[in-house]
Amino acid sequence: MLTRRTLLAAGAAAAAEPLVPREGVAATPQGIVVMAKQIDDIVSFDPAQSYEFTDNEVDGNLYRKLVVPDPRDASAIAPDLATHWAVSADGRRLTFHLRKDGRFASGQPVTAGDAEFSLHRVVTLNLTPGFIITQFGFTKDNVAELIRATDPHTLVMQLPEAAATSFVLHCLSANVGGIVEKAAALAHQENGDLGNHWLSSHSAGAGAYQLTSWAANDHVIVDANPHSGIPTAEKRIVIRHVKDPATQLLMLRRGDADIARDLTSDLLKSIAGDAQFHSVSAPQLTSMYVAANQDVPALAKPEVHQAIKWAIGYEAIARNITPGTWAVDQSFLPAGLLGALTTNPFHKDTAKAKGLMAQAGYPNGFSCTMDYVAAHPYSDIAEALQADLGAIGIKVSLLPGTQKQVITKMRARKHQLILLYWGSDYFDPNSNAQAFCADPNDGNDSPLKIIAWRCHFQNKQLTAEAFAAGRELDTAKRVALYEKMQRQFWDTAPIAFMLQKNAVAVLRRNVSGFVMGAESDFTRYNEIRKT
Repeated sequence: MLTRRTLLAAGAAAAAEPLVPREGVAATPQGIVVMAKQIDDIVSFDPAQSYEFTDNEVDGNLYRKLVVPDPRDASAIAPDLATHWAVSADGRRLTFHLRKDGRFASGQPVTAGDAEFSLHRVVTLNLTPGFIITQFGFTKDNVAELIRATDPHTLVMQLPEAAATSFVLHCLSANVGGIVEKAAALAHQENGDLGNHWLSSHSAGAGAYQLTSWAANDHVIVDANPHSGIPTAEKRIVIRHVKDPATQLLMLRRGDADIARDLTSDLLKSIAGDAQFHSVSAPQLTSMYVAANQDVPALAKPEVHQAIKWAIGYEAIARNITPGTWAVDQSFLPAGLLGALTTNPFHKDTAKAKGLMAQAGYPNGFSCTMDYVAAHPYSDIAEALQADLGAIGIKVSLLPGTQKQVITKMRARKHQLILLYWGSDYFDPNSNAQAFCADPNDGNDSPLKIIAWRCHFQNKQLTAEAFAAGRELDTAKRVALYEKMQRQFWDTAPIAFMLQKNAVAVLRRNVSGFVMGAESDFTRYNEIRKT
């Protein structure tokens, strides 16, 4: 059994075996915070590749960016590694002036050369989140000319074409904008991968923490970066993969965990008023939806899209399965984003849905499969959807899987129906508008392989409007365009938005300072404190 002395004394670099507190310990050791969480979605911790909720959250504590969302108002931008910046009159040239006291975990200073390298490698590698930067017109052939460090503390970014400045800055504030230490990445380069393989399970950032250990579907350990200059109340954070919410609560009660992240509505209700615990919450830009692959003939019918939207018992699901944790929201722009519509036009109308099925040529329905994450609340919601769709003749076979399995299957466009969730990549409406509306090239060589592409959903008007809105410099005109798009989406898209997440974490009474954000990489560990 690992002792407290072992956990505290072992250095991060010397950890040959994962130093993870195990069940049965009376209380977690001092100096270590143990968090129970579902973390089976992790793919990579490289900011140029990380795209899932958990790895983005951890990266938010390992890396710093040029700019970040203002913690007081996430729709505004605040300095991080850049102390200030200037924008040319035409909106195409941004000049960032970097702070001189930034330090990587190696102790080396952060320079504009590191920022230049980090953005260049995002474009060159062009992995899953690469589009967040390449969408402005950067390519591996032009990025060296357009993004340049002009001195150790000045970075100049020349946009190939004009874009809304807030849109550009919010993209740089996304996880993909994390600044990587150039020397460390290149020292571990394999076959020209710019350190990608190594950074998948190691870190080279200037954030408050550094990655010590990761074992898939088991744990993540981060230790304080002594050079960051960011105060950390506790020196080690251990995130344990605990799939079952009831087990998370049991660990919290026994003192095996300090924080539980995935308690269900019923479990939250069961501990309401219990002096042993307190909770923190944050509305998040995370939406739950059902999507239909247009490569499946029956699911390609517009009337079937509408029938599905009118078949779902949205309010019943929110009231009976997710009270307090997910609320009804039917727009592709979740509440909180610029231009989001807060009206919900659909409700359960089985008769209307059956009529639409008949119009589609399926009066007796059809059979299909639905993939979903085998965890709460998705399992219960999948069963509710199976019943709702069954009532209009769509006989759904449920296919549970891990988060990674389900997401990977959708990325390969192998799903039929799918129940999934989406978190905005950055705090700008373009993130969701592009993801769900834009599919300019439905082929396998498409540069934009997000949700619309994964569902073979091509709508020329929505695609054009998504790109136009991202280039629009007038905020009022941008808002009007996004409102128009949301209404068009309700009428035409094979995607039914259902719920928006309200994240809730439960802490033992001696734990404080845990800050969750509207985006996963806004969540911060450095102020977590145990007394």
